[in-house]
Amino acid sequence: MGRPAKTADVLKDEGKSHRTKQELEDREKAEKALLTGQKIRKFPEVSKNKSANKEFNRVKKLLEALKKNDDLYSNVINRYCLLKAECNDFEEKRERFYKDLERAEKAADEGEIETKEYLRLINAIQRNVIDIDKQIQNKRKMMFDIEKENLMTVASALRSIPKKSAPDPEDEAILAFIKGRENI
Repeated sequence: MGRPAKTADVLKDEGKSHRTKQELEDREKAEKALLTGQKIRKFPEVSKNKSANKEFNRVKKLLEALKKNDDLYSNVINRYCLLKAECNDFEEKRERFYKDLERAEKAADEGEIETKEYLRLINAIQRNVIDIDKQIQNKRKMMFDIEKENLMTVASALRSIPKKSAPDPEDEAILAFIKGRENI
């Protein structure tokens, strides 16, 4: 699979494209046609969640740098930020369980709890940690799918732009004339 096509802005910045001015113009128009022109918006549930809000601001800044700060991406970006916040929450819970595990071990070493009670506590804590890890993995998978799809969306949008503009009838006439002369 080849790499995705470069945007018109990138081609202009490089200044060494083999494309004609018309091709670059057509490409730029096609890129602009893929966007709504409305800025990405933050959902209320993202604003209320400190971690999701922070992630949203970070992603929005990156999208602005890519000139992809468009409302078409609002749903997926907001969903991604909420998933990121949920992952953070689960990771904090997992850390609390690890601390509980350490306290139970310390209590067992000092003889504050019986061995039977200690083993029951350890078993319950480990089960909770495993459950949390499964939930984190599911959320991370969803995040990865969103990341992959979002990148593919941007890349597929670039690939959907025609690489060459429609042929100019005058150029075709000249090519036909040249081909006709070669056959002589």
